[in-house]
Amino acid sequence: MKNNNIGISKFLSYILRHKPESIGLSLNTEGWADINELVRLADKSGNAITLTDITSTVKADAKGRFSISDDGRYIRAVQGHSLKSVDLKLTEAIPPACLVHGTAQRFIDNILKEGLVPKQRQYVHLTENINTAKQTGSRYGKPVVLAIDSQKMHAAGYLFYKSENNVWLTKSVPPIYITISK
Repeated sequence: MKNNNIGISKFLSYILRHKPESIGLSLNTEGWADINELVRLADKSGNAITLTDITSTVKADAKGRFSISDDGRYIRAVQGHSLKSVDLKLTEAIPPACLVHGTAQRFIDNILKEGLVPKQRQYVHLTENINTAKQTGSRYGKPVVLAIDSQKMHAAGYLFYKSENNVWLTKSVPPIYITISK
């Protein structure tokens, strides 16, 4: 594997969020993987990484996608899982009045009809930061920022969670709570 943080981050995201079995790795029910086992199995699968590569990547990741346990023995992705077997033990939180979601222009008609759904992931990802939403939306085409009336959603009984890296998570966002941000 190329020894760079972006390549390692993408590899870790794939393994820790979606396909640990692709290298023979097991995650516990909270998504933690033994770092030494991850290094060993990554190398065995042709993706040589070191403990130093992992810790450097985690420290350099401005989005805080990963967490290393206090004892330094385990690693996990802090959100974004498609694995239904992972329960991050998130605590409910009261969201701010408005959150935002970045998407691409080509998805707008469907979103305004169906709402936001997690697709293969466990949760819809929301943020308080418009620039983060724009950046996320630009990965898929011309970016559009959607404003989510999270206060009304919460009052209507929808649950919100805040991940370790300040991403807001909810199971879905019905269209009545979505407006296109100007």
